[in-house]
Amino acid sequence: MADTPAYPVGLRLAGRRVVVIGGGQVAQRRLPALIAAGADVLLISPSATPSVDAMAETGEIRWERRRYQDGDLAGAWYALIATQNREDNERASAEAERERVWCVRADDASAATAWTPATGRTEGVTVAVLTGNDPRRSAALRDAIVEGLREGTLAARGHRHTPAPGVSLVGGGPGDPDLITVRGRRLLAEADVVIADRLGPRDLLDELPPHVEVIDAAKIPYGRFMAQEAINNALIEHAKAGKAVVRLKGGDPYVFGRGMEELQALAEAGIACTVVPGISSSISVPGAAGIPVTHRGVAHEFTVVSGHVGPDDPRSLVDWASLAKLTGTLVILMGVDKIGLIAEALVRNGRSADTPVAVVQEGTTAAQRRVDATLATVGETVRAEGVRPPAVIVVGEVVRVGSTGDTGTTGAAGDTGTTGSAGATGSAGATGTPGAAGTTPAPTTGA
Repeated sequence: MADTPAYPVGLRLAGRRVVVIGGGQVAQRRLPALIAAGADVLLISPSATPSVDAMAETGEIRWERRRYQDGDLAGAWYALIATQNREDNERASAEAERERVWCVRADDASAATAWTPATGRTEGVTVAVLTGNDPRRSAALRDAIVEGLREGTLAARGHRHTPAPGVSLVGGGPGDPDLITVRGRRLLAEADVVIADRLGPRDLLDELPPHVEVIDAAKIPYGRFMAQEAINNALIEHAKAGKAVVRLKGGDPYVFGRGMEELQALAEAGIACTVVPGISSSISVPGAAGIPVTHRGVAHEFTVVSGHVGPDDPRSLVDWASLAKLTGTLVILMGVDKIGLIAEALVRNGRSADTPVAVVQEGTTAAQRRVDATLATVGETVRAEGVRPPAVIVVGEVVRVGSTGDTGTTGAAGDTGTTGSAGATGSAGATGTPGAAGTTPAPTTGA
């Protein structure tokens, strides 16, 4: 009988009595799914793990603090037996057999009338894998299938899930395509139209099916750029045409990414919009170069500011004088061409000229390089080294912390001061776009 394959079935347990005997690690793993299924769960156990105890405290399950007794399975539809007392397990299993209650045995699968598959869920799909007596293989297969579904790399032949028309503002992360979120990658795989920035993870565009329309919304510094109004109009036009649209941005949509402007335009047009956060280059790029933005005993805070408008520009909203008085880490995005003026303002307002500075260009990419300086020298260093956007600038003592540890692979020869993981792929950072005379320069989207 043990060699007979199990018959797969999905149990609808909402409102139905389920008895769990034993409050240890097995129960802790299985109870959340039973609760999510809406089961009326009774736990019978003298003790329980803190997590299981919390489920009882919040009323998600009922708990009788005692050992199993004959009759406990009366009226049950399903039972999970998971105690360390084999005698209790066998008695409960025998009752389940008599009462015709499907029963899982954590201690002896061969004595059970039901097996628990390795289960995963994503976007309305439940994946359940049974491989007989090889639970590790079941779990590995489950993980591979769920990951493929989430990333969009696994789909039924001849069938493609079509999401409801609308727009998804997706943060693509700092540039390395592996650093986009699982949800962001899945939405890309389901898109009809992708409107992408230059700073987004461009490698991901190569993976899109041929029918997907890709629109370049790059606002390239010091050159041509698509006006924000045109981007908004493109989003609205394609969504109204019944398309699933992904607005792919670098970093996070709401960190100097104009994500809220686009969301507001979509809302005014009556277009449904989903925002998918991304990993901001303000934290990830310094990390890729071996620099922690905070460190115990060194920096208890970090501040992220835009440098696309200089300190002497009346349009600037940044209080550089106050920032100069802080002792923590200052992360400057979109500030490569203004870093000399920014450094002068910080020193003029009290920050030490010897404060270390690191400029990380093309962070998390194969072209990543790190150039170190101080506030006194960073302006000239950036010019001498030919640093170009996108780059993230880190000011503070954490730069020295990041220069003393094992920060990973050193950059290519000729990249002065370059450290960090130079083998990643993608792009990171952000830079400012010059505006017309009398207008505020528009920051590139996503940081």
